[in-house]
Amino acid sequence: MKNTNDNKRFITKPLGIGMLACLCCLLWGSATPAIKIGYKWFGIGANDVASRILFAGVRFVLAGVLTVIFGSIIAGKTLIPQKSSWGMICKLGMVQTVFQYIFFYMGLAYTTGVKSAIINGSQTFIAILMACLIFRYEKLTLQKFMGCLIGFAGVIVINFDPIGLTGGFTLRGEGAILVAAIAYALSSALVKRYSQKESPVVLSGYQFVFGGVIMTICGLIMGGKLTGWCLKSVVLLIYMALISSVAYSVWGILLKHNPVGKVAVYSFTNPIFSVLLSFVFLQESSSFGWELIIALVLVCGGIYLVNRVNE
Repeated sequence: MKNTNDNKRFITKPLGIGMLACLCCLLWGSATPAIKIGYKWFGIGANDVASRILFAGVRFVLAGVLTVIFGSIIAGKTLIPQKSSWGMICKLGMVQTVFQYIFFYMGLAYTTGVKSAIINGSQTFIAILMACLIFRYEKLTLQKFMGCLIGFAGVIVINFDPIGLTGGFTLRGEGAILVAAIAYALSSALVKRYSQKESPVVLSGYQFVFGGVIMTICGLIMGGKLTGWCLKSVVLLIYMALISSVAYSVWGILLKHNPVGKVAVYSFTNPIFSVLLSFVFLQESSSFGWELIIALVLVCGGIYLVNRVNE
């Protein structure tokens, strides 16, 4: 009992929230170079949306299975959802996995990477606004709003490219990316609500399997295929599954015990970790200089403002 209470106190303290949230964002940031490498190794073309959806579906099914296995080992029993939880799992799987990623991959094929990164970065802003204005989990203060703006400014700085921002707004391109961002924001609010009734690990594991199966079927129906199966590609796929398994489970636990805003604001660090890790593993980055430093300062400033709000 003492250890349980100590763990709960740790994940509700600023240091604990920051450490665990940054760990999740570091893992998600590593997904960017991992996915790009995976596309190359599995023979997935730049505009092959069907194979990208199939690739994501297989990854998420594996992530769900690993989550349930590891969670069961830690708990000392097989993790099985309550009968009343299956509806929540299906809703969460559709929003967090299916809608978010299918719309993201579809939109990515019809807009620039710069626009996608900036619009997708708005998901943190939307998540906090949704938690405050729609679900009423917390109050929206001027300080919290300004923190969101400053953090989002950091996302824009690190992704800014005048050439990539040219062109208009289309529903199948930028519109689809925006829908994906809204789906992420909604999933954060749903995790907050559902985790009061069911274990975040159970929710994470089973929604991944449910959503992953649907995405796999959709990818196959659309004509997607994965080639290049070998030891290194399988190891990469397992690592990508572990990214989702660990990050979403820890994120869900944080959302269960803390206000959505105090956790979601750390998502502004995702593009920073993505740029850093892409530079390390892919030797590619157009923002590895003053832009990165400015973005880091802005994101940290936004996190500070949101987290010093007295709820």
